Amino acid sequence: MGKIKFGVFLPFYAFKAKSPVENFNHIKNLVLESERLGYDSVWLDDHLMYESWPILESWTTLSTLASVTSKIRFGTMVSCITHRNPALLAKAAATLDVLSNGRLEFGIGTGAQESEHLAYGFNFPNSKVRAEMLSEALEVITRLWTKEKANFQGKHYTLNEAVFEPKSTQKPHPPIIVGGSGERFTLRATAKYANRFDWGYLQSIQEYIEKLKILKKHCKNIDRDFSEIEKSCWPAGQILIEKSQKELDGKIAKIKPKDMAEEDFRRITLAANPEECLRLLEDYIDLDVTYFMLFLADLPNPDSLRLFAQTVMKKLQIPPSNMR
Repeated sequence: MGKIKFGVFLPFYAFKAKSPVENFNHIKNLVLESERLGYDSVWLDDHLMYESWPILESWTTLSTLASVTSKIRFGTMVSCITHRNPALLAKAAATLDVLSNGRLEFGIGTGAQESEHLAYGFNFPNSKVRAEMLSEALEVITRLWTKEKANFQGKHYTLNEAVFEPKSTQKPHPPIIVGGSGERFTLRATAKYANRFDWGYLQSIQEYIEKLKILKKHCKNIDRDFSEIEKSCWPAGQILIEKSQKELDGKIAKIKPKDMAEEDFRRITLAANPEECLRLLEDYIDLDVTYFMLFLADLPNPDSLRLFAQTVMKKLQIPPSNMR
């Protein structure tokens, strides 16, 4: 089993300031702190609008963050294929990989917010067609990244003797993370193209195991080695970590939305001390999970970010033979 890695998710809704500059400064400070603490990566979501929130475009923001960091890796969780032509997305991704000295994690998915698409004039076909577009897009992107001249004729996209320079710094290309858990179509694309999957938060470890079985079948159908795909996991919808129950209760009372019952908040939140959090993650490590995605519930406050790194992450980054 490889090194246990941790990604920090920084979605637009974690930042309450109405000023986009203030929001960016929060993001930048958390990215710099994540790098200092030893997290592997940080991730932005890819949205264009939500009510009147000032949402920063993800790829532009990642480029700016790359210029002020040196080690931490960057990704989108995930880029929506219907927002951009895949050839242009491939160019943006390769450019960021070059300028960051090979620190890109390429997250991609079918998209889910119909209202956002319609507001911006994008088509929003059904899930089957979007999954079909995702597969074609990944074929376009990987051909551009790896071939001297790329050609492709599909239902949705085409290439004609496309020269793509510069290539990415990472070879043969940046890791591809396919987001989405649709069992018939999205997992089929995952089986063919992904270096890592991302299913978002699943409510039980048993549901996670069932998804693994389905992905393994898709891999078998195309003769892909299932073990080549790195296993990723969201251990909870969001994580809140404190040393004592009293501190946890106080933090929940402070950050829980006023219109949400505490029972509902706790249902989607791993509110735990470091030892409890560690035990849950070890259950997934027993399934050979090596990548954990974390959304810390108290962002932009860095308390959980720091405590998790100093306790849970520090323990799990010990070589596996010495963990228990």
